Amino acid sequence: MPKNESLIQPPSHCPQCGRRLAYRDLVPVFSWLFLRGRCRTCQKKIPVFYPIMELITGLLFVLMLDRFGFSGELLVALALVSMLVIITISDIHYMMIPDKVLLVFSIVFIGLRLAHPLTPWWDSLLGAAVGLFLLLLIAIVSRGGMGGGDIKLYAVLGWVLGTKLVILSLIFASFYGTLFGCIGLLSGTLKRGKPIAFGLFIALGTLTAYLYGNSLIQAYMNWIYQ
Repeated sequence: MPKNESLIQPPSHCPQCGRRLAYRDLVPVFSWLFLRGRCRTCQKKIPVFYPIMELITGLLFVLMLDRFGFSGELLVALALVSMLVIITISDIHYMMIPDKVLLVFSIVFIGLRLAHPLTPWWDSLLGAAVGLFLLLLIAIVSRGGMGGGDIKLYAVLGWVLGTKLVILSLIFASFYGTLFGCIGLLSGTLKRGKPIAFGLFIALGTLTAYLYGNSLIQAYMNWIYQ
């Protein structure tokens, strides 16, 4: 999508030689290992980024199944993981979060949250509004420091997470991004003023809030009022 290519035609193919990939070339992780990280036809190296993201996606799916079991919330969790993986890869490679991806997943999440609503049910509406407003405010204050894709993404995340968790997601994302930036500057791998893909940190912050946010909030409240 970031390159305006169809998802259907042509089918999965080597980006170097254009050969259509067979089913045996499309098994996550194992095909890369079997092919020794090279295209079967042109022998160009297949980036290790491919199997790494495939493995992470599979592990996250297993984690969600273990956490939610076979429930309606599992469908929400798997869709959330899928969207976060897609926007992370897109943002890392192209520094953009495609509107088409957000549009498709927003429709999916609207249906899923109507079938499996938060408590109270209106928390999704408030969460979407808060997520949109917070990122829009940051973009205005920072004069473009936050991209339009991030703003729209947080509206979608607010619908899924609700008000408290979408705010916590942003806090965690900011923490992860700041930590990465400090380490990068100190190590010399990042230059001051150079933009970084924030999608990865949004994904990490969202997963942290979604899986552990309520427990962390409860632990904090217990500590405050003990």
